[in-house]
Parts: sequence; C-alpha cells; structure tokens
Amino acid sequence: MDRNQIIGIVLILAMLVGYQLLVPKPAPEKAPAQQTQTTKPTTTAANQAQAQAAPPTLDSVAARAQYGDFAAAGTGQAQDIVVENNEMKVTFSTYGGRPKEVLLKKYDTYTGKPVVLVDPQSTQTILELPTSRGKVDLHKLYYQTNAQGGMVRSGPRQLVFRVEVAPGQSVEQVYTFPAEGYVIDYDLRLNGLTNVGNDNIRFLWLDKMRQFENDLTENRKSATINYLTADGNFDNLSLDASGNHEASLQEPLQWYTLKHKYFLAGFIAKNSPLQNASLKTLVDPNDTEFVKTGIADVALPMADVKQGKGNYRFYFGPNDYQIVDGVAPEFDRNVYLGYAILKPINKYFFVPVFNLLERFISNYGLLIICLVVFVKLVLTPLTYKSYVSMAKMRVLQPEINEIREKVGDDMAKMQSEQMKLYQQVGVSPLSGCIPVLATMPILMSLFFLFPNLIELRQKPFLWANDLSTYDAFLQFPVTIPFLGSHLSLFTVLMTASSIAYAWYNNQMTPTQPGPVNMKAMSYIFPLMFMFVLNSFPAGLTFYYFVSNVVTIAQQQLIRKFVDEDKIKAVLEENRKKFEKGEGKKSKFQSILQRSLSAAEEARKQAEEAKRNAEQRPKQKK
Repeated sequence: MDRNQIIGIVLILAMLVGYQLLVPKPAPEKAPAQQTQTTKPTTTAANQAQAQAAPPTLDSVAARAQYGDFAAAGTGQAQDIVVENNEMKVTFSTYGGRPKEVLLKKYDTYTGKPVVLVDPQSTQTILELPTSRGKVDLHKLYYQTNAQGGMVRSGPRQLVFRVEVAPGQSVEQVYTFPAEGYVIDYDLRLNGLTNVGNDNIRFLWLDKMRQFENDLTENRKSATINYLTADGNFDNLSLDASGNHEASLQEPLQWYTLKHKYFLAGFIAKNSPLQNASLKTLVDPNDTEFVKTGIADVALPMADVKQGKGNYRFYFGPNDYQIVDGVAPEFDRNVYLGYAILKPINKYFFVPVFNLLERFISNYGLLIICLVVFVKLVLTPLTYKSYVSMAKMRVLQPEINEIREKVGDDMAKMQSEQMKLYQQVGVSPLSGCIPVLATMPILMSLFFLFPNLIELRQKPFLWANDLSTYDAFLQFPVTIPFLGSHLSLFTVLMTASSIAYAWYNNQMTPTQPGPVNMKAMSYIFPLMFMFVLNSFPAGLTFYYFVSNVVTIAQQQLIRKFVDEDKIKAVLEENRKKFEKGEGKKSKFQSILQRSLSAAEEARKQAEEAKRNAEQRPKQKK
C-alpha cells in the first residue's frame, strides 16, 4: 500500500472511533414512545392470534353469531395428538387443527433444554376464511380427527382434521408427517362449500422467537424473516439488534422463514405463490426471554384452494445447509454464505470440504486444524512463488539502496529507475501479491461462514464450551468500550500469532521508504482486529490462529529450499541476456517496457515544456 492508502485507512478508523465516542446516543425515555408508535399497526393482529392460547367457551347463540355456518365447530373439547420421528416431536391440536408444539429432538438450547420452535405461549396463527356471513378464523374451530399419534418409522403418516359444515360440505386440514426429516406437507381443502367468496384466505403467523443461544445481542441481530419472491429474488428484513422493521410486498412469495440464528420455521407454497405479504420484526430491548417477534401476514389464493391445489409445506428444523438444500427452490439461501463474490468459495469449496472432514473427525477443533492444513497445502505453489519473489527483492535491495542514494527524494525518478532494474533482471514485483490476493477471499469467506455453521454449535474444544460463539476466558465486571464484558483467549492467541507473523515477515522484507512506517503498521492492525473479533465465534478465531502458526512453519520450510545465491546468479544471467538483447520477454516485461517508454517520453515532454516556459521571458527582453 502507498502513503495515500495508509492515510485513508487511518482516517476511516479514526472516523469510526470518533463516531462511537462523539455522536450522542438517543435519550432512553424516548424508546418506549417510538416502540409504541412502530408496533401500533400490529396490535390487532397480535391480540387476535394470542386469543388462541386460551380457547373461549361459547354457548350456541354466541357461537352462531361469531362463526355463522361453522357454529357447530365453535365449541368443543380440545384433544392433542403427538406424532414424532427421530428428528422432531410435533403436538397437533384438534382446536385449530394445527401444530400446537414443535420440539427438535437433536438440539438443545444453551441452558440444556430441548429446542422448542413452536409452543402455545410464543406462537399463534390465524387462518381467516371469507364467507357470505363474514370472516371465520379456521384456527379457532374444533376439528374431528381419526389421526393416531406415536412414532412414525416406516413411511409418512397422514393426519386429517375435518370440520363438517353441512352434509357434503366440509373444511379439511391434512398434514403428512415424514418418517424422517423436518418437512411437513400441508393441504387445505374446501369440500363442496357454497358460502365462501372469491377473496383470498388470510394466513397470519406470529412467533415470539425464544433465545436459544447464549449471546442475546448476536441472537437479536441474526433473527429475521427471510423470503423468496415469485421471480426468484431472495431478501430479508434488516438484520438489527435493536430496531423494528417491516415490509409490504407487491411481489408474491414462494416461501418465507422465521429465522433464528441456527433454526428456521418456514412456510412454502407448492403451487401458486403467496399474495399480499406483510412482514414485520419487532424488538423489545427489555425482554430477555424473547429475542424478537416475527409476524408474517400473507394471503393463500382462494382459486387454488377451491380447485384442490391448496398444497403447502412447513419446515421446522435446523438452518443446516445440507438439510435445507432440497426443501424448496433457493431454500439453502437461508444459510448466509457471504457476499455474492465470496459465496461460491463457501458453497463449492469450504462447505464440501468441511462435510468431508466431518465424516472422519468427530472433534471439531482437530477438524479446523485439518481444514487449515488442507487449505495451506492447496495454496503452497502460490506461497512458494511469493517467497521466491521476496527473496529476489532481498537480493536486489543493495542496488535499490544505491538508486535511492543517487536520485535522492525524486520519487518519480526512483520508481522509474526501479522499473528499469526489474526489467533488466527479469523480476515482476507483482508476483509477490498473488498469494495475498488469493488468501484474502479465503479469509473473508470464512469470516462469513463460521458464524453461520450450525455444525460448530455447542461443540467444545479445549476451554471453549461452544465453538459457534466466543470463548469467555475472562469475564469483566463492567463493559469495556470496543471490547465488551469478556476477553476471548482464542482471539488473544490469534492476535499474538498475527504479531509474531508480522515480526517474522518484517525480518525478511526490505525496509521501504516513505512517510509511514509499514513495519510498525503491521503490528498495529492485529491489535485493532482483536477488538473487532473478540465477540466472534471461537471457531473462527481459532482458525485464524492456527492459520498464522501454519503459515510461519510453512515459510520456514520453504526457506530451506530457496538458495538466494542461486537466485542472484539467475538474476545476473538475466541481466547479461538483456544487455545482449537475448532472452524472451514475459508479458509483464512487455507491458513494463511500454510503460517505461511512455513515462520517459512524458518526462522529456515535461522538461521541454519547462525549458520553453523559462525561455519565453528571456526572448521578450
């Protein structure tokens, strides 16, 4: 980096620090008013949905007034049917004919309790059917069923919940529970009903997302609603730990998911897409039980349901790339793999390699070490080429020093003479940049991948109890600015190894002139990143630590195979061939020759113009 780039980076960092210190924070007393204003449009829907938690007791007159032709199903006795496979246990209720509770059997919360994605206290739904006598919430009716509970082993089991309106007229909700996996097929059927209109059926899903991981702030930031539009565009509500967000979409949806950090509750349309979607996420900063409240309000096309095409699908399960990949089109995008330019590296390299190593290595700390070694082996040719390039620069350092003494402070002349020297000895200064350019996308890809890898969740290694979150080796009684209330030992080790690598690299790198001491900067940047990565997953900082150690060992090994005396002899031979006009020029040398010629021509024109400008006053005299 040149001086302007260094100054730019320093200024950006200074602006970030200044923003944190100088920009006034909003007054605390204004928060409740702002929250009330934001959540006001959702109050009615939330109250309607929450009424399901306690089914009302109605007499026949009140039921007739509220449910019209469905009055017979407005009263009854709720019955639970519990169905399970090896992955999940789902409790269906005849009140509403819907999943009442969903428990994931293979996952626990950070407190050791089972992960419950759906329960009556945190999840409510509305399924509103338009009729000639008004709207009827189908999730407030009592259904009849012959469904049997128990373990599903040999094949899918169908559960039919039915409400009889009149002879030959009924509403059915049909669930197909799998023998394995997390996908439940759902069919909504209107059999022979004559009193329904053509308006679409409203389906509202309100979920108070519980805290499943230990870091509440990170949980809140990760919780959102993802969705895919009918034309294939994936998007989500803003990831924010403190703000409320909403979106009213004109484009129909193929699916949406209420996304926790590592788990999903999703609804998928198998035929016509979902219409008139309104999505919201709400945050109560004072609530430590629930992370966020997600509300998805969509319309199911009435035409599909009347024609027997009201076919949908629920997904209740982990946000695991290998599992969600085949659930629905683009459903794997629920696992965030980084920016578009970095996603292919994670999708086609790191995820397959990680899963391959996972088959043979059960300890995820050892797996990360093996992953580092594998990546370094793949990059060995580039690393070797970079080291050789650095060796060439060290061999040429005495001549570069002579040029510096000769031209003094004329930087343009200095660069021109350096380029001539590189051309004579056949050295490309760009060859040392290639490994850096190859390594940066890899490091950035991992920066996005590790926080989203459910495979690391609750996997211990050494003193870290969970590689998917930070290892709080030290807890502070107060919150330290930019650092937090803890200190991650893996982050400290990463920082120490980065400084050690910078020191090792500085011993082999010639000192470059300039107003900024680059060697000093190489020690400052690791310290700055320690504050940034202190709250990142232990798996990520452990990877960076191991990567630094392996890089130093790799360069020490390469050093034994690089003879600088032989390199010097090769450079001298190239110089002799250049002086004789022999030898084949590389593409870089050809470009360099054209650049030098253009620079020399520009320099001559500038000197000529300067002389002409000096001579004009003399001629006038």
